Parts: sequence; structure tokens; C-alpha cells
Amino acid sequence: MTAPLVVGVPREIKPDEHRVAITPDGVLEMRHHGVRVLVEADAGADSGITDGDYGAAGAEIVGAAEDVWARSGLVLKVKEPQPSELAHLRRDLVLFTYLHLAAYPDIGRALIDAATTGVAYETVQLPNGQLPLLAPMSEVAGRMAPQIGAHFLERRQGGRGVLLGGAPGVRPARVVVLGAGNVGWNAAWIAQGMEAEVLLLDRNIDRLRWVDQIHKGRIQTLASNRAAVARAVRDADLVIGAVLLPGGRAPVLVTDEMVASMRSGAVIIDCAIDQGGTIEGIHETTHSDPVFLRHEVLHYAVGNVPGAVPNTSTYALTNATLPYAVEIATGGVDAALGDPVLATGVNTLNGSVTNSAVADALSVDAVTIAVAR
Repeated sequence: MTAPLVVGVPREIKPDEHRVAITPDGVLEMRHHGVRVLVEADAGADSGITDGDYGAAGAEIVGAAEDVWARSGLVLKVKEPQPSELAHLRRDLVLFTYLHLAAYPDIGRALIDAATTGVAYETVQLPNGQLPLLAPMSEVAGRMAPQIGAHFLERRQGGRGVLLGGAPGVRPARVVVLGAGNVGWNAAWIAQGMEAEVLLLDRNIDRLRWVDQIHKGRIQTLASNRAAVARAVRDADLVIGAVLLPGGRAPVLVTDEMVASMRSGAVIIDCAIDQGGTIEGIHETTHSDPVFLRHEVLHYAVGNVPGAVPNTSTYALTNATLPYAVEIATGGVDAALGDPVLATGVNTLNGSVTNSAVADALSVDAVTIAVAR
């Protein structure tokens, strides 16, 4: 029987990323399965989790990040490895995290060069098409988007000076949400709860029908096409981009011409920026410097929105990832490759790309897992 992999949890170093990849309960579950867990000192501090909490659950607290990487067979992270972490990649390592390689091709090439097994949370897919490890963070990002938009619509922040919910006798803000998946539906739901006028667009009529049945007309639904998007965006106070292609680059739905047609001080939030963005000309921003002005429209494009609420996000993420992480830790790479669901998360293996959407984004040939093994 294969010995369990040592699991390492380094502290996240992406700017303004405050989440951590496991909770003390997750450590305790790993220990129950005979798995050693190494946690870098202060990895959970920004999520309100102390080294003492991890130690009490059975984790070994390690002072240096390089030791965590070097001693681990499975590294759990939240975000893609940063440039200073790429030197830690190696052939006998499994990296389990959000990779978003379509948006970060240099990370993809580093994984290929190091022959690291890269398993991406965002491409793990159930037979019904659901993305169970992307869903919790999509829900958090979607629920945060209207409150972020409401903040930047304030005049002092550079916005139009519009209150999302309006006031008696005054029309509320018009919120346009592009995409009715987990991000979009949650964004529309919260915006509607804040009493904004909400228009939700998607090409999937069945999905729109479902939203309409749930919300009974309180969210307006509209079939998405180029002309419909152009009209909706032109009249919007707040546009939320929420379109995802698993593993691939997000489609550009809002052109530069459409942005230019918006009113001065309107706000765009692109929740698809970690997959390249759905707004033409947009670029990733950070929590420290979240917006930029273009065509007199505020663009918010933070790539790790849930990192702003790390306590909630860390627990929601671990709830979803833990069963899969335990499976890899106890069964090794073969467990990931042998599980049809986990196998959909394998993006790189032995120097090859095994996900077709990622391969297209990186302009390389995809190979099957059977060939890559």
C-alpha cells in the first residue's frame, strides 16, 4: 500500500491574498487518515486562525516556506504559485490549487518545464457539469460584487453618486450581470436584495427560466447576444462580468466601444479577470489598488475578490476541497488520475498538458492522461 503523501500548506504571498488552503478541522481530518500536515508559520493569521489552532489539530508548524515545499509531496494552496515560488516546482510534487493557467501562461509553462502534476480546483468537474471546487469562491465573489459596486458608485470614490437601492421617488441603480452561473446568479440575487434594478443576461434560456422561477420576476432575465449586451451595458450604472469557460479564457463580451457608450462614473466589475476578463482592454488589479479609469468608467478587476473576506472564504473553500485533498494525500497521483472527477482537474502531468482548454490557451498540444503517464 502506498504511503500517504506529506501535505504542505505554505502561506499565500500573492498581494493582498489573506486566505489559507486548509482549516484546523481539515488538518484534523488529514491526521485521522494518517497524513502528516506541514503548515507554514502564520499561514492562517489573516484568516483568524493561529499556529496554536493548527498545532492543536495535529499540524507541524514550519518556519520557512521553502521547507514546506521541499518536504511535501502534495502542496495545497489557494492561488497560483507566484514567481518566487516557481523554483519549488518539481516532478515528484502534486500542486492542488486554483491555477487559472489561461490567464497565467507563464505559470503553465513553469509547471510543464518542472513536470509537476498540477491539479486545478477550477477545472474539477462533476458528470453533470458542475464545478464543485470553484462554486464556493464563485458564490463569495458574486455576493461581494454588488457591495463593491455600491461602494465605487459613491461620488467620493469616483462613481456617479448613485445609491444602489435608490430612494422613495428616485429610481434605483441599474445593475447588469453578464452570465447566470454561480457568480452571476449570486451577484444578481444580492443586488436585487439591495433593491437595485437588476438585468441578468445569459445564452442558456433554461438557466434564465430557473432564475425567473426562483425570483419570480424580481430579477429581469434577457437572452444574451451582442446587440442585447450593447443596449444593457449602455444604460447600466454597474456592470458585473461573470462568464466562465472551465480551463479556458473568458470570452470578451463587452467591447471597447460598449464601454465608451457608458455614462461617466459608471462601474464595471470583471469577476472573470482571473480567466483573462470579459471586458475588452481590462487588466488585473489588486485590493490595494483596485480600480482604474477608462472612458470615464471605473474598472474593478481584482483577481482574488474572496481574499477580502478570508475567514469566510477559507472555511468555504476547505469544505469543498477537503475530500479531494484527502483522496490525493492518501492515494497519491494515481488516486487523482483514477478518479474520473479528480482527473478533470489535472492540467499538467509529466511535462504535458492534459486539459484541452488549457492546452488551447497555452498554444500547446493536449495529450490524454494515459499518454502522459
